[in-house]
Amino acid sequence: MKKVCTLLLGLLIMSACSQEQPKNYMTLSGQLENNKDTILTIANKKEVIKKININTAGAFKDTLKIETGGIYTIQTGNNRAAIYLKNGFNITLKGDTENLMKSLKFSGKGSDNSNFIIAQIEKSQSIGNPQLILDLEEALFKKKVDQLKFEYDSILTSYNNLDSTLYNSILEQNNQLVTYFNNTYSKNKVMERGILSPKFENYMDVKGGEKSLDSFKGKYVYIDVWATWCGPCIQQIPYLQTLEKEYHNKNIEFVSISTDESRRSGGSWEAAEKKWRGFIKKRNMTGVQLWSGQDYSFQQAYQINSIPRFILIDPEGKIIDANAPRPSDPGLKSLFTSLDI
Repeated sequence: MKKVCTLLLGLLIMSACSQEQPKNYMTLSGQLENNKDTILTIANKKEVIKKININTAGAFKDTLKIETGGIYTIQTGNNRAAIYLKNGFNITLKGDTENLMKSLKFSGKGSDNSNFIIAQIEKSQSIGNPQLILDLEEALFKKKVDQLKFEYDSILTSYNNLDSTLYNSILEQNNQLVTYFNNTYSKNKVMERGILSPKFENYMDVKGGEKSLDSFKGKYVYIDVWATWCGPCIQQIPYLQTLEKEYHNKNIEFVSISTDESRRSGGSWEAAEKKWRGFIKKRNMTGVQLWSGQDYSFQQAYQINSIPRFILIDPEGKIIDANAPRPSDPGLKSLFTSLDI
């Protein structure tokens, strides 16, 4: 019996020694065509974690220590792409820096994760403007959302060796996609075309006095909900000013409603108003410039949770588009033309 126990103990020791220990690093190598840079930068959302030298032939190889497995960014020059990194992986990539994201192919241990991410991104880009889906009739909308869910799930299940963390997060994301479309569609039905628009009342006019939505009755009203701290809002200002000049003598009013508030102005509503006035003066902004102050009712009625937001209302005060195209979108002028503005 003692000999049997000794033999079993020996076998267990040999078995333990023969098991491969998990590595605390990974290997990344590759070949990049048309590469003009000498460095491949690896970064997460917060910081650069490593810079790898690329030789004149576009080849590179190095090891990395990854604290947390997940999606990272690789970049050479101004070209960027996504990659999934984790200790223990041994990934080789090939691609063309002139079209990095679409040309990348990964091979080696752990490569399925990165190939999947590229396929997922390409699918998302192929959808186009989600608003076009939200504008469909209900039966077609449901059919389209079911189709999208099926296509996303098919991409997920076509890769057999995905990291469990990535697989579970994408599976949840696919389910959230359906929830997003269904919830947004329901909200849009509440604000669909032809319904009388919610009103704003007694908003401060930068030129003096106050304005309400009823102040513009008899005209089309293109509303820009924005704020001085909002980068995407500021990007639209030059396009909006061009539209205002082009449609100056038309039956349409361009109304900008600032949502600047105290929390972003040192806790003072007076400071928020001053900042709004100063910004308009500095930018020489035209059109009707209003400030909502402490009244959130119009934003809440339209369920505005991100800005800029553009709304088009007809001369009778009814909604034409609760999510109208941005001033930079050529589709906006096409919409104006269809309305004989």
